[in-house]
Amino acid sequence: MKILVLGSGAREHAIILSLLSENAGHDIIAAPGNAGIARDVAVASFDINDPVTVANVAIDRAVDLVVIGPEAPLVAGVADELREQGIPVFGPGKAAAHLEGSKTFAKRVMDAAGVPTGRAQRATNLAEVEAALDAYGAPYVVKADGLAAGKGVLVTSERDAALDHARRYLPSGSILVEEFLDGQEVSLFLLSDGHRVLPLSPAQDYKRLGDGDAGPNTGGMGAYSPLPWLDERFGSEDAFVDEVIRTIAQPVITQLAEEQTPFIGLLYAGLILTDKKDSAGDSGIRVIEFNARFGDPETQVVLPRLATPLSTLLYAAATGTLNESERPEFGMTTAVTVVLASENYPATPITGREITGLDAAEAIDGVHIAHAATALVDGTRLTASGGRVLNVVALGTTFGEARERAYDAIGLIGLEGAQYRTDIAKRAAL
Repeated sequence: MKILVLGSGAREHAIILSLLSENAGHDIIAAPGNAGIARDVAVASFDINDPVTVANVAIDRAVDLVVIGPEAPLVAGVADELREQGIPVFGPGKAAAHLEGSKTFAKRVMDAAGVPTGRAQRATNLAEVEAALDAYGAPYVVKADGLAAGKGVLVTSERDAALDHARRYLPSGSILVEEFLDGQEVSLFLLSDGHRVLPLSPAQDYKRLGDGDAGPNTGGMGAYSPLPWLDERFGSEDAFVDEVIRTIAQPVITQLAEEQTPFIGLLYAGLILTDKKDSAGDSGIRVIEFNARFGDPETQVVLPRLATPLSTLLYAAATGTLNESERPEFGMTTAVTVVLASENYPATPITGREITGLDAAEAIDGVHIAHAATALVDGTRLTASGGRVLNVVALGTTFGEARERAYDAIGLIGLEGAQYRTDIAKRAAL
């Protein structure tokens, strides 16, 4: 197939690497891509948030499938224009993408579908925020209602910090104050063609900047997959996934279809396993948030384990034929990714610094690197162009082996002022 992948981060690089691993002769174009992606496939430069421009490029280049990576083109309605032009696209339309673009919309859909989630109050001014904070108590959970590049959520025990976070985002729109839910977090990707749902393998990511979940929220500093500790509570990973499909994913997809806003693409369910499990059938699984596209950095550890060809799954979802597909299969390998970030990330990262040692890092068995924010200067010098710069991904037969490979590799990479966590997947390796 000729496939156009929209996006410029490590998530898109991971999608492209998975498509290339099929050895099916796909002709892949990325827009705008980055230095690492350009090493692997052709790249193009155009406005990926302009629906008409994207559709014209897809038509001119006779593209068979468009895969939308980031959220901004989805909320801009790129998928809608592509569908109007008869081009298969993996990604929800603008209306369904509000599941990510508006947390208030997501809460309404969950309520209508009977999906288990935490209580929440919408606030449009500081007085309403204060009242909601007092109603729920500490720890406080404050979320920007719209898109915030993964940095719009604050969980804190400090009331003043919660109010400061609200002040930062209120000028841009409303705020959601939610009750705090305690427990292990799980990310689960679910493919949908608007009616049927097929799951990928669960993963866990690390949002805080520092070891031990210290420091500010980020877009994600690492992840691992699978999650062997799910067996302790649910008996197996499959049993957990089945429960999520039954109580969360399928009801949401059905609700959106009934509202004439079918969700076609990747439903990312950010979940938490609370202690509310009881004999009445409550599994204790609660939804923290939904995203309308592959998560980053979880994609980087889920797709390398995928045994079923990714292209067939994406195309089936885009063309409404998931009912003809079997449940995706995964290898027995473990996967760990560690994010290498620029100095001063996530505030005002220092960019433009040279990156060295990638060849040595990728020479380690089981290791590959997904580029998140890299650029070539003068055609030869690789530099950091953003906050999260690289994802060092390692596969292994055990989590101990995968972690060792990942950290051996990251130790060979040179970037002045680089930051990374040293505890990714540490619990899984014990």
